[in-house]
Amino acid sequence: MRSIIILILVLALQINAQSPIQYSPAEERVNEYLKRINLDEKSLVKNVKFRNVGPTVQSGRVVDIDANPNDPTEFYVAFASGGLWKTSNNGISFEPIFDNQVVMTIGDIAVNWNSKTIYVGTGENNSSRSSYSGNGIYKSTNDGKTWEHLGLAETHRTGRIILHPEDDNIIWAAASGHLYSPNKERGIYKSIDGGKNWEQKLYINENTGAIDLVINPQNPNELYAAMWERERRAWNFKEGGINSGIYKSVNAGETWTLISTEESGFPYGRGVGRIGLAVSLQNPSKIYAFLDNQFEDRKDEKKEIVTKELLRKISEEDFIKIEDKDINQFLDRNDFPEEYNSVEIKNDVKEGKIKPITLVEYLEDANSQLFDTPIKGAELYVSLDAGKTWKKTHEQKLDMVYYTFGYYFGAVQLSPFNDNEVYLLGVPLLKSVDGGKSFFTINRENVHVDHHALWLNPNKKGHLINGNDGGINISYDDGKTYINANTPSVGQLYSVNFDFAEPYNVYGGFQDNGVWVGPSTYKHNYEWYSSGHYPYKSIMGGDGMQIQIDKRDNFTVYTGYQFGNYFRINKETGKSKYITPKHKLGERPFRFNWQTPIHLSKYNQDILYMGSNRFHRSMDKGETWETLSGDLTKGGKSGNVPYGTLTSISESPLRFGLIYIGTDDGLIHVSKDVGYSWKEVSKGLPENYWISRVEASNFDTATVYASLNGYRWDNFESLIYKSTNYGVNWERVGLNIPKEPVNVIKEDPINQNVLYVGTDHALYVSVDAGKTFMGMNNGMPYAPVHDLVIHPRENEIVVGTHGRSIYIADVSKVQALTDTLLQKELHLFDLNNIKHSAQWGKRNYSWNFNESPKIKIDFYSKLSGEVNVEITNKDGLVLTKLIEEADKGLNYLEYDLTVNKEAVENYKDSYENKELLDDYKNSDDANYYLLPGKYFVELKINGNVVKKQFQIEERKIKERIPKKKTP
Repeated sequence: MRSIIILILVLALQINAQSPIQYSPAEERVNEYLKRINLDEKSLVKNVKFRNVGPTVQSGRVVDIDANPNDPTEFYVAFASGGLWKTSNNGISFEPIFDNQVVMTIGDIAVNWNSKTIYVGTGENNSSRSSYSGNGIYKSTNDGKTWEHLGLAETHRTGRIILHPEDDNIIWAAASGHLYSPNKERGIYKSIDGGKNWEQKLYINENTGAIDLVINPQNPNELYAAMWERERRAWNFKEGGINSGIYKSVNAGETWTLISTEESGFPYGRGVGRIGLAVSLQNPSKIYAFLDNQFEDRKDEKKEIVTKELLRKISEEDFIKIEDKDINQFLDRNDFPEEYNSVEIKNDVKEGKIKPITLVEYLEDANSQLFDTPIKGAELYVSLDAGKTWKKTHEQKLDMVYYTFGYYFGAVQLSPFNDNEVYLLGVPLLKSVDGGKSFFTINRENVHVDHHALWLNPNKKGHLINGNDGGINISYDDGKTYINANTPSVGQLYSVNFDFAEPYNVYGGFQDNGVWVGPSTYKHNYEWYSSGHYPYKSIMGGDGMQIQIDKRDNFTVYTGYQFGNYFRINKETGKSKYITPKHKLGERPFRFNWQTPIHLSKYNQDILYMGSNRFHRSMDKGETWETLSGDLTKGGKSGNVPYGTLTSISESPLRFGLIYIGTDDGLIHVSKDVGYSWKEVSKGLPENYWISRVEASNFDTATVYASLNGYRWDNFESLIYKSTNYGVNWERVGLNIPKEPVNVIKEDPINQNVLYVGTDHALYVSVDAGKTFMGMNNGMPYAPVHDLVIHPRENEIVVGTHGRSIYIADVSKVQALTDTLLQKELHLFDLNNIKHSAQWGKRNYSWNFNESPKIKIDFYSKLSGEVNVEITNKDGLVLTKLIEEADKGLNYLEYDLTVNKEAVENYKDSYENKELLDDYKNSDDANYYLLPGKYFVELKINGNVVKKQFQIEERKIKERIPKKKTP
């Protein structure tokens, strides 16, 4: 009977499409990757070319560094979601070598410098809200030109890879496992055949993975592993557990023994969090362990007279007896608005308007629980007897190292020359010279906080390479001074937007790097090193979030940082004002999402909308707020992460006050009266998934799009929906998109059949209103696409990737792909006229040749094949012939305005303006260029012919009037 019940439950899970519990299996992800490749190769828009516009200076999160010990100017840098990069010139420049794999996210790398073999363990080992999962371990023997997948795909995240120092066939891997779901494929793995096969050697349970692994440098049979029990959900993060601890193997990883027992002196129990390990090079019996201690520590709170715990249980009578200064200290300490003071609060308590616990309720949301949890935090332990006993190295508490997010850190490093010199990587970068008894910072003014990787030169004391959330820093004096090596474009965008300046500016909100603004015409170069003016400017710190720009002036900007902290900024003056709406005493705090949504109304740009768990509206640029709704979520869940929050706001471009909102717990609401009343319209959608975007149509008031994201369930289904009746009914679209979590959907502002979708791996476009999608990733790696916008004046798409900064492409020809054009066999788009210049092909002062402004020959072909291009004058004389291969779909050719040498004499004979022929000769680059006049481009492909005219206009010489001589 029991087996029948279990069978029924299994079948129910399989047929219930609304259950988000089922994670996506690894083999499915490989198949979806192949589908992604296919959608790119067969795409009608595969020739739409993206250009990267940075920025680079702020960089992105580094997770590992491996340098050549014999030539440390050669090293590899692994970025969390930006792939693997190599430099051979000490960081002056880098090149990516791990793009366009199944995944780009990396947890650890290991390099055999003797054989130049690179191992990449995919899946970031940090457990942050945007730490992407990998699909196992890769190997390259040709410097990243090709990669071989070695398995362990279901492990999702790689804590560490260890290579045997003497036997190239032996490899160990620490797998930390799924982030948002339990799984058994975690722990310590070993391969004895170079990674072809793996055997799980240490497994504890489906929530405990291996986060670190180190080897005895003098005895490769002796290894130490750090096991970490953690459970993360969208609403809660359990950062430690009784199964966390340190294990040791003395037989090359075949068997393991727990050595951080209750008797060992190392913390034991449910509060043991993430652990980082380091073994002394000089004395391998000396081991350091850097612990995220999650056990409660309430010593500091007991020093205060008024505490949250006191307010929870104190009577009204006893509360009134507390001295005013003590209550006011509590208010100050917890950042209560200035309008609240002890005298008025006591009066309210006397009159029964509030209770003492109301002060606690005013503060208690998930965010405050996350940051106010009193825990012990970062601690360093040392063992002098190979792990038998442990002792904490320091008496003083290591404050402001981990805060309450120790899950984000964990590395400890020892000097190759002295094992009393210890480096701790946390919010600051710390060093000890006395074995961990005391520490000092080696962070400097040009070094970002949040440190994850450190390479110490074994041959040169003081030389280190540091990796953090702000990229790479190199020091040769042990951290006294640093240089930045931030040339890779690896910014982790949360959001992008644009203004209407000329040229227009792009704005980006970056993970832990604030908000930046810069010109859309940006091209990476080193010129700013000498000018001192980097084209992008920072306008906000913290984690950069959503951005709205007042298009009336292009300098009033609304943006902010995590958990709803938003500002109105004057970009010209630099002045800013905090504008986040506040709740009142007696109300529970608003729940703000990590990336709180804001929306500036196009109808009146004094009107700003903002979402917490409720909908807020300001009619005066954020000066004052009205809260126009109740809770629009399912009410939140108990946990230490804000949940039950708004994630997306969209107002119809066609009708003022028609507004849609989406939530992180799967709800969509619509208001048709500027937010005064709301109707839930989520029926028929999968339940509980994060609504990553709601998008009101540009063409029909009743049409709305929605994208749902299962990342926080480890479910990677691509979920896109369309409604044509204000959300009453939903139809799933984009069924051919690979199973990749969807972050954004946007409708084109020009062509209503064109839709753009950004997933955790790529960008897709539809030209048939969502029935089918194609890849559009030329020039752009398979990085997560978090946001995108389309500039309506320039017809350019701006794409914000979470790992490779910002990309821009001209989509004017994509917008032209109407049903009528798609039926044509061949279509040549209009050609642009250009001004003639006598300087084309001339050698300039920098000893380079001036380029001519090339004519763009853009065309659509219904079939692929060889295309013959002829450039003729008005008399039909063929001046230049080109033969190219055309793809099915859009094609982009360029013509450099040169005349074939064999046609030059005939061209001169037929040219009418003989005066311009007097000096006509080949230029410094040996080419002949077209003179002013009318010309034609003719295309021939598969028996079809099209022809269009362009003109080279004569550049008028300004009349120079001589100045009168002064008498």
